Amino acid sequence: MPSTLKIALAQANATVGDIDGNIDVMRTMRDRAADMGADVVVFPELFVTGYPPEDLVLKPAFVAAAKRSVEQFAASMGDGPAVLTGTVWPHEDKVYNAVVLIDNGAVEAVRFKVDLPNYGVFDEKRVFAAGPMPGPVNVRGVRIGVPICEDIWGPDVVECLAETGAEILISPNGSPFDWKKPDVRMNIVVSRVVESGLPIAYVNLVGGQDELVFDGGSFVLNADKSLGVQLPAWEEALVLTTWHREDDGWRCTAGECVALETDAGAAYRACVLGLRDYVHKSGFPGVLLGLSGGIDSALVAAMAVDALGPARVRAVMLPYRYTSQESLRDAEACAKALGIDYTVLPIEDGVAGVTASLAPLLAGTNADVTEENLQSRVRGTMLMALSNKFGSMVVTTGNKSEMAVGYATLYGDMNGGFNPIKDLYKTEVYRLSRWRNENLPIGALGPAGEVIPEAIITKEPSAELRPNQTDQDSLPPYDVLDDILNCLVENEMPLADIIARGHAPETVQRIERLVYLAEYKRRQSAPGVKISSRNFGRDRRYPIINRFREGT
Repeated sequence: MPSTLKIALAQANATVGDIDGNIDVMRTMRDRAADMGADVVVFPELFVTGYPPEDLVLKPAFVAAAKRSVEQFAASMGDGPAVLTGTVWPHEDKVYNAVVLIDNGAVEAVRFKVDLPNYGVFDEKRVFAAGPMPGPVNVRGVRIGVPICEDIWGPDVVECLAETGAEILISPNGSPFDWKKPDVRMNIVVSRVVESGLPIAYVNLVGGQDELVFDGGSFVLNADKSLGVQLPAWEEALVLTTWHREDDGWRCTAGECVALETDAGAAYRACVLGLRDYVHKSGFPGVLLGLSGGIDSALVAAMAVDALGPARVRAVMLPYRYTSQESLRDAEACAKALGIDYTVLPIEDGVAGVTASLAPLLAGTNADVTEENLQSRVRGTMLMALSNKFGSMVVTTGNKSEMAVGYATLYGDMNGGFNPIKDLYKTEVYRLSRWRNENLPIGALGPAGEVIPEAIITKEPSAELRPNQTDQDSLPPYDVLDDILNCLVENEMPLADIIARGHAPETVQRIERLVYLAEYKRRQSAPGVKISSRNFGRDRRYPIINRFREGT
């Protein structure tokens, strides 16, 4: 029986559907792990296919391609460390979320995920069969239990592995980020360690996939609950861990424990990584956005530069007669601070042209939100024209508060391919903006220092679609609005309980009504980074036609 085992933790970034590309990443990381002297290298959940593959799993050709590629990879491995990796795997007319052990030129063992999550963003019961309770696999003479992601969120699978002789637990994960998730994961792993008496290596995916972003943050927890190794968040990493057999079991020798960013820093890096991977994996050369002089577009511009570099970001100011000189000044200052291409394209002629075309039908009516929305839609049309001509993707800049209550214009400021701040409330936009001015995130491609001018942060927010307009003309202050929205959206609180927090009953009822009415707009909005426990879309699935209103 070996007294030492060297396990390389491969915190890697997969692309859904790019089976050959993901296999190439595995091959490269395995070669590096071999140079480190690893006995085995461990990849995250469903790494071969990317996670989540969703209904691709229902395509027999996709499943067959994944199995074929794994077997070809196994046959080509030669000498070196064994590989534990996640993949889809067919067996007896069913398809499983699986982990395969590859060694000695072959797939030596397969284990299936037992507990398939079917809540929030997860829909695994739709495409996978649940596996039987697993036993450990033999890795170079050591019995390794491999509970897959959700399998460690309850006690049963780990208990089964401990009872069937597992000596070390390695948990491959595809665990998406939200504000509270890092602490939740650690608490879950502590519980499993305490119950089983076994150490756990937690290996998590990193990278963006559509609206989800995976933060990595892999770690090892010893049987005494001490932290053996902590990998960084938000970046790929390959770390060799050394394990020794002691009298009371296996222990990971203490290694580097990276301090993880929390709160605003973690949320900011989530938005940047989600945007970067969406652009890269979609194949866009860069992005463009309307830079209005307001805080939302300024924060998105900063995130875009940090994600892609200033050379791949283009900003366009699209002023109309209601655009203030302060907004023109602030937008230019923001673009200059970020070092990005900046152009001013007035929309006066475009709005006049559309207005003239509509004049026969609008004659005799009073100006209202229709004319305001025309400004936004002309801006959206101009941005999309630039996107079509030069290939860059339009990023949208609406925050969660606006998306919640419908204060965004379809086919106008909602135009675009991706929205990095879609899941940030307005108050969080302010908080992240101040954080970014005080911090240069690790790996950011933008400049240090104040990149969002203080004047943008301190001025009263306004869409500037009519004279002297402010957001608070028709909305409560954002600290009030966001608290009500958090109660309604994240927590599904009864209206009476929200009112008990000190909010006016008529305000709460009005905001509830606006949230329901805006569902049809949100269904047509661009995807955006999920960072809350309940984002619009994957987490919160409400009907568009909905006449329910809660009485108070």
